Amino acid sequence: MRVIEVFADVVCPFTHAGLRRLVARRSELHRDDVLLRVRAWPLELVNGRLLAADMAAEQVAALRGGVAPDLFSGFDPGRFPRSSLPALALAAEGYAAGPAVGEAISLALRTALFEEGRDIGDLAVLVDIAARHGVAFADPEGGREAVMADWTEGRDRGVIGSPHFFIDGTDVFCPTLDIRRVGGSFEISLDTAGYAEFIHRCFGDEGR
Repeated sequence: MRVIEVFADVVCPFTHAGLRRLVARRSELHRDDVLLRVRAWPLELVNGRLLAADMAAEQVAALRGGVAPDLFSGFDPGRFPRSSLPALALAAEGYAAGPAVGEAISLALRTALFEEGRDIGDLAVLVDIAARHGVAFADPEGGREAVMADWTEGRDRGVIGSPHFFIDGTDVFCPTLDIRRVGGSFEISLDTAGYAEFIHRCFGDEGR
């Protein structure tokens, strides 16, 4: 089994778009031997404040208008969580149950927020997602230690933002998107060369 590590926040729209694209390519290549280990990079601790709902909405609009018109269909800024730490704790609990469970929960949390318009800061929502993946989850504090450990390790390894990937001794920040701030607005396009190199790193010659 090959593991691709990524440090990211569950509320980061760029991460959701990147992971969905990567998982889709993995499915096309029938590479079930490659798993994602999504580590916690809590922006509210990194930056001293959570990503604001209106900023997330601006990023979502730019992604939909540029590279991901098929994603974020159910995103509701009014249900943006006031903290990502409980959701990150659930993801950590998932990985404690097994790598495939952890990956599934990490992706399900992002789907819930960005495609289903659910508040993943709501304990009832988290309990529901956990139950659907066979994980008992009642107290977000249970996974808090693992979240903090990820954050500390990420800083030690030079993580600069969400998402930051580590593959076979190399690392790259947000490898598939060209993100620019022009006139106060985001302009986002696919970094074609960066994406091709990234996929090759993930899947070898099959990814070409």
